[in-house]
Amino acid sequence: MNKLIVVSQPEKWPFIMDHTSIITSQDYLTNSLYSELKNVRVFNLSDKYSYQSKGYYVSLLAEARGHTSIPTISNLVDLGEKKLVKIVSEDFEEEIQKSLKFIKSQEFTLSIYFGQNVAQKYRELSSIIFRHFQIPFLRVIFKHTTKWNIKSIKAISLTEIPSEHLESMHYFASEFFSKKRYDSPKANKAEYDLAILVQNNDPAPPSNPKAIKKFIDLAEKMNFYVEVISPKDLYRLSSFDALFIRQSTEVNNEAYAFARKALQDGLAIVDYPDAILKCCNKVFMAEALNKNGIPTPKTMIVHKDNKHEVLKVTGLPCVLKSPDSTFSFGVKKAKTEEEYVTLITEMFKTSDLIIAQEFTYSEYDWRIGIMDNKPFYACRYFMAKGHWQIYNWSAEKKDDQDGNADCFAVEDVPEQVMKVALKSAKIMGKGLYGIDVKVVNGKALVIEINDNPNIDLGVEDGFYGDAVYTTILQAFKNRLNSKQDS
Repeated sequence: MNKLIVVSQPEKWPFIMDHTSIITSQDYLTNSLYSELKNVRVFNLSDKYSYQSKGYYVSLLAEARGHTSIPTISNLVDLGEKKLVKIVSEDFEEEIQKSLKFIKSQEFTLSIYFGQNVAQKYRELSSIIFRHFQIPFLRVIFKHTTKWNIKSIKAISLTEIPSEHLESMHYFASEFFSKKRYDSPKANKAEYDLAILVQNNDPAPPSNPKAIKKFIDLAEKMNFYVEVISPKDLYRLSSFDALFIRQSTEVNNEAYAFARKALQDGLAIVDYPDAILKCCNKVFMAEALNKNGIPTPKTMIVHKDNKHEVLKVTGLPCVLKSPDSTFSFGVKKAKTEEEYVTLITEMFKTSDLIIAQEFTYSEYDWRIGIMDNKPFYACRYFMAKGHWQIYNWSAEKKDDQDGNADCFAVEDVPEQVMKVALKSAKIMGKGLYGIDVKVVNGKALVIEINDNPNIDLGVEDGFYGDAVYTTILQAFKNRLNSKQDS
């Protein structure tokens, strides 16, 4: 397996190992050579991992390219979620107390380099923490009240490592990079109470209240105990056997924290945290669709070095998408070059990468609902009145905020539409997806892969009725009954 060590300062890493290259994060993100490589392990040692930074995108695109990444994008998001840090730390509570019991001060800082500490007595604790978070350089601060607790965990950069630790760190790094296997935490399995996560006042809820009631009624007939829970109920999640997320999903909101907690506790989930991470980021999606040869409108991942080349590829109008845009939020259309410059400049303030796409008009988009790689409903969504998208959130009248829809039998969907939809879903793995496809000049183009797609009573169930709901509920049973539930 080829190994790429991705760093911010290559001159600080004087390693020479077989099948190993040291490159910058900018190179990995922008050089097409690396997107074509196969059988690659990426060690992401970027100075920053914050949301939408270059370090963040290295791990995100590694997954899109089929590369194995340390840390994974899940590791990076977990580290920034205080609730998840607290939940995960409960798993090694005993080792914390054992390792720190002789410390007399009220606060203690532990530096972890590739899973090790310079002091032998903290090696086991360091190893356990690293296995959960997989971040190369970690700084953990513990505070003692009645017992030792984790006060904070954060990733640190190479420049933050004390000079007296550098020799040890380089030794740990050499050991780590020469390994052939890399451990990661595993989730357990579980059984039969279903929690449905719903957020009050959700701006774009994936299911209307009547659909939620339908899920509850049918689930109870299938021998589930069902309870609707809210974002404040994270602490109760481990008492359930399954979690169905029916609130808007974003990397930085409660839904992701629920999905990660559910995975850790072995609950059956729809949808998995990986599905949220991948579908909620248009950069991952663009790279993954391209890598798998799935037809899309002409698309570019835009960074500050290539922003002047975009309109040569997409033409005008040009559609610009924030990486984490959902339900048409954060999606803009530039009609002129001046509008393009204004919009891209503004969008770069919040993300190092932006998606640019040629504008392709159609009267409607196909939406193919897929559950665990099988289609189970098919809709056509028509554009909102007087608008170029399905959703028009700026419409004065609520009735004009979205367009009409109609439903079909899956076997009546055009063959090319169904083919690209199924191929797209397989990229994301097992789960519930809504694949948006336009037919332009006789060609089916994938616009979006949506996790957590709409299931509204009176819309997506228009052809198959209750079977739309029971298909999802049966998937929960299959997960619960499977000995290989992931």
